[in-house]
Amino acid sequence: MSGISRRSLMAGAVSLAVAGCSDTDQPAFSYKLGTNLALSHPLNVRIIEATNRIRETTGGAMSIQVFPSSQLGADPGMLGQLRADAIQFQAIAGVILSMYTPLSSLNGIGFAFSSDEQVFTAMDGKLGALIRANIASKGLFAFERVFDNGFRHITTSERPIHEPGDLEQLKIRVPPGALWTSTFRAFKAAPTSISFNETYSALQTRVVDGQENPLAVIDSAKLYEVQKYCCLSNHMWDGFWLIANAGAMERLPSGIQDIVKMEFERAALEQRRDLAALNKKLRENLAARGMEFNEPEPSAFRRALRESGFYTDWKAQFGPEAWAVLEEYSGSLL
Repeated sequence: MSGISRRSLMAGAVSLAVAGCSDTDQPAFSYKLGTNLALSHPLNVRIIEATNRIRETTGGAMSIQVFPSSQLGADPGMLGQLRADAIQFQAIAGVILSMYTPLSSLNGIGFAFSSDEQVFTAMDGKLGALIRANIASKGLFAFERVFDNGFRHITTSERPIHEPGDLEQLKIRVPPGALWTSTFRAFKAAPTSISFNETYSALQTRVVDGQENPLAVIDSAKLYEVQKYCCLSNHMWDGFWLIANAGAMERLPSGIQDIVKMEFERAALEQRRDLAALNKKLRENLAARGMEFNEPEPSAFRRALRESGFYTDWKAQFGPEAWAVLEEYSGSLL
């Protein structure tokens, strides 16, 4: 069935909700969506396109205002607002969400994945379903398709990172979240949890020596201005879950719910393709801005995690059943 015919059918399903409502009228449902990413990031670009389609398809009955760049606060604060229904949607990294829904960081285990194909087979399969069920158990709604944030890489200001020993005692900014802290402690670094909206200034003032993020974030947040070296470590993959206040979703008529789900799923799939294409260009673009790149051998880093007890400890925290689902896709990590 084509996108046009699906939207036509769904528009009919919401006829009662939109009766008498034009694009110039006040919407019947006016929601807010917060992200911590720059407006230019592919996630925000595609989400804004989706919200425009949602308003159009519902005849103006559903309006979603997008607030990028942590305008509504840092991620933990936005999550609190979401739970209180002060905002209705949030795009949030799974490892950060794990402060509230523990299994959300399962896909971020260090060096579990090595390719986008492997990641999305897992996240569109049993691993993603397991995480969404954990999110639902906490009274939140997670849309089925996770947005791509790309594999994460380490940047530094003073020296390149070629092997785990190069990280020893290095002050690395990490997002709030036990998995990030645990990963870099296993490498004997000094991880420091700093919210993303404070990261640029922390690097600029040398509060920390380095940070880790996907290339798209390094580019869109202009971290290349305050970092010299980029180690293409691919040390973990974490996506952005688009989550909603469960009550806010339930208030929507079923036809509008279907439209919202369909358009955000489309946005996620389009954003994944955008990011894959962008990543092919970003290394060249960042190098032109002065960043120096290296590609380390991952086996040494994986061995350091194994020998430190990192995998054993996290298997115990997640439980053997959840760990078994991860290893269905990653292969044995122990």
